[in-house]
Amino acid sequence: MPPPNFQLSNCQGRKRALLIGINYFNTSAELKGCINDVHNMKDFLITLYGFRADDMVILTDDQNNPKSLPTKRNIIEAMKWLVRDARPNDSGHGGRMKDYDGDEDDGYDETIYPVDHATYGQIVDDMMHDIMVRPLPPGCRLTAIFDSCHSGTALDLPYIYSTQGAIKEHSLLKSAGNVLKDAGKAYISGNGPRAISSVMSLASGLLTGKMSSAQNAKVKQMKSSPADVIMFSGCKDAQTSADTTENGRSTGAMSYAITTSLRANKHQSYIQLLKSVRGILYQKYQQRPQLSASHPMDVNLMFII
Repeated sequence: MPPPNFQLSNCQGRKRALLIGINYFNTSAELKGCINDVHNMKDFLITLYGFRADDMVILTDDQNNPKSLPTKRNIIEAMKWLVRDARPNDSGHGGRMKDYDGDEDDGYDETIYPVDHATYGQIVDDMMHDIMVRPLPPGCRLTAIFDSCHSGTALDLPYIYSTQGAIKEHSLLKSAGNVLKDAGKAYISGNGPRAISSVMSLASGLLTGKMSSAQNAKVKQMKSSPADVIMFSGCKDAQTSADTTENGRSTGAMSYAITTSLRANKHQSYIQLLKSVRGILYQKYQQRPQLSASHPMDVNLMFII
């Protein structure tokens, strides 16, 4: 099956940014650096990449305005705003989405925890993909940074790259959830044979421990996009992302590493940036940042936003 049709963005159009930081004040899982990271990322985008404060939506749990709190409803509405009326060469940035205490392993949806998750629930990766990736037109860029636990495939992008620039094999367990969802939808719609075929195909893969080339191709076809979507995540799906202190200031380790790297050298390729961020984190942390995309990419191209 050929790669999906897609169009790269030159990021010279309109720019928008959505920044979310949740410290979960007065809870057993209170964090220290998430809100600091939002302010750091805001300054970073304005000074290095020409974003305007008026074109940003900032949701943090230290604000008095109810519309600026990172509730599930506000986060979903902000995600919709980020991609609304998107055009070719527009550039959107979604950054610093910190989860509460995610414990999902591969094979389950990656999630983020709004400040009101105990009442209204989490926001799963499928929903984020449907809101922020699927509606984008060809040539529109979305750059997402997830500095959160278990965030390796948080936007369900199908092309995951190693530091050698090679595409990693898609996780069989991760795709199993998507196959089962498809089977359920087929069964409900009355297409029993398709549902049975999907489950049998999955069972065969689970028994061998490998995805067939056809299964890999199906996952890529389902989750690819004609737009230009790039994501840096703070760790692999099975890892946690550190809430730490750097230079006397509370911060997320991934947020600190990527802004530090680009402030030192703005002119890096995607693979150079991935290696640089990993190098910064390797000195003190076990987490391994991930680079993924909605399309096959030349990792030697210069990083733009």
